Amino acid sequence: MGTAVEVSGLSKSFRIPHEQHTFFKEYFVHPFRRRTYERNDALRNVTFSVEAGEFFGVIGPNGSGKSTLLRILAGIYVPDSGVVHVRGLLSPFIELGVGFNIELTAHDNIRMNGTLAGLTKRQLDERFDRILEFSELERFVDQKLKNFSSGMLVRLAYSIAIQIPFDVLLLDEVLAVGDEAFQEKCFATFEQFKAEGKTIVFVSHDLELMERFCDRCLLLTTGQVQALGSPREVGDLYREHVLVG
Repeated sequence: MGTAVEVSGLSKSFRIPHEQHTFFKEYFVHPFRRRTYERNDALRNVTFSVEAGEFFGVIGPNGSGKSTLLRILAGIYVPDSGVVHVRGLLSPFIELGVGFNIELTAHDNIRMNGTLAGLTKRQLDERFDRILEFSELERFVDQKLKNFSSGMLVRLAYSIAIQIPFDVLLLDEVLAVGDEAFQEKCFATFEQFKAEGKTIVFVSHDLELMERFCDRCLLLTTGQVQALGSPREVGDLYREHVLVG
């Protein structure tokens, strides 16, 4: 089927201010004091590929670069160096509620997000009820999103994401915000996507989920690839060297 995602020599760093001006007075007393920055290498020379139809896991501790990697794949961040190729339609579900307008109702947000994702009015009409039904938010369709809990926002965002045609889906561990019953519904869609030959890049801390769904896993620590292989092998390495260490 070919390669769906190809990443070669990917590096990304951020500048973190070393000192903060605590008070406005301090700024005005020393307006030309040079602020120093600390360099944070979020990703360092990361290389891997994901086959079309593969369920690919990315695991690592906090600060390992997982979210930065997903944001680069989604086109939100630009890498400092390296090359990324994503083949096919991309449906990124990586930022909780990005694209939502909390002053609008769930109804209006579904319409707006669907339109921005390229759905025609007819496609939206066909899928609108399915989105609401999956999210189990029918009673709240006319409520503004500012009154939604984080779990409700996740339900709505995921329900919209899976109704938009895609070849490659990026999933961060935001699904952990939902309740257990909703998570199981999401996991059932994972099985459906696998059967349909969709490509999934899935970031999670949950080793059990990785072993349950993923074909292969990538272990990131301090922005570098430490291992790439079967979920069991990578999971054992993660337990041994990261969780225990």
